[in-house]
Amino acid sequence: MKVGVRDISRKTGYSPATVSNALNRKRGVSKETAEIILKAARDMGYQRQGHLNRIQFVIARKSGRIVDESAFHPVVIEGIEHEAKLHNLPTTYVTVDLNDPTSKGQIKEMCSDPTGAIILLGTEMWEKDYRPFYDSIAPFVIVDGWCSHRFMESIVISNETSAYRAVSYLISKGHKKIGYLHGNPQIRNFPLRYRGFEAAMSEAELPIDERFQTYLGTTLSTALADMDSWLDDGPEMPTAFFADNDVLAVGAIQALAKHGVRVPQDVSLIGFDDLSFAAISSPPLTTIRVPKQAIGELAVRRILEQTQGNANYTCVTHVSTAFVERDSVIECSR
Repeated sequence: MKVGVRDISRKTGYSPATVSNALNRKRGVSKETAEIILKAARDMGYQRQGHLNRIQFVIARKSGRIVDESAFHPVVIEGIEHEAKLHNLPTTYVTVDLNDPTSKGQIKEMCSDPTGAIILLGTEMWEKDYRPFYDSIAPFVIVDGWCSHRFMESIVISNETSAYRAVSYLISKGHKKIGYLHGNPQIRNFPLRYRGFEAAMSEAELPIDERFQTYLGTTLSTALADMDSWLDDGPEMPTAFFADNDVLAVGAIQALAKHGVRVPQDVSLIGFDDLSFAAISSPPLTTIRVPKQAIGELAVRRILEQTQGNANYTCVTHVSTAFVERDSVIECSR
């Protein structure tokens, strides 16, 4: 059942005009009264229809080792800004440090304002990190993340299927000894990509050899250093690697070159994301292209659907990817 201003008025005892003013953050309503009305609205499942005045892109920062140096969300922002401008909505930017105890108050304030829609970057978030957002009356969409314990509108990358297709491509090129470069720290996307790797290997009845796997830092410098250290031990090499993302892949290529290992002549390599530097690495990187700008545009459209429509459900939208074949993979004759 749709909850309206008059329902909240009956629940709280305040006049419809006072309730409307509180929900719209207008002056003339005391802080105490506004808090009572907003709490009642959250408890009753009220969702404001229309009358947005801005889009807030919220970067949820945990370790910072992913989002601080990521080239992913700046392109998502371009998509958000482009679509928001079409609807005369300004875009603001907020960073929330999830390790800071005061962040809960910051989140509560944003979630209590139905005129400021929230597009939340969930890249570094895990399940418990979504709890402060549970009762948001602000229109709300998660990008590059999802909540399993509450129904929340989300837009995610098709991680497992994309990795499965990439590893299947390596297998089609004759590779049977395929290694995996894991990101450290882990984010929720990475285990799903590994599941795609496992599925492709299992389907082809190929063994997964842990000797061909290692963990690399998620910046170019740490990925290079960690791969360099791993290679110092003289490990047995696979004929190909799949990497959790492009940063790991390019860092690994640089470390392999230091050790005289040629890509792709000695080992082939595939990344994930198709970041800008993937096309100009040496060699240019075969990878998985994520439609980052389109994700931002879609997030704004999902927000507008919430405020203008009457849907009483949420969706988790899996965005497909494109495989980009460049020069870091060759046929394997071994």
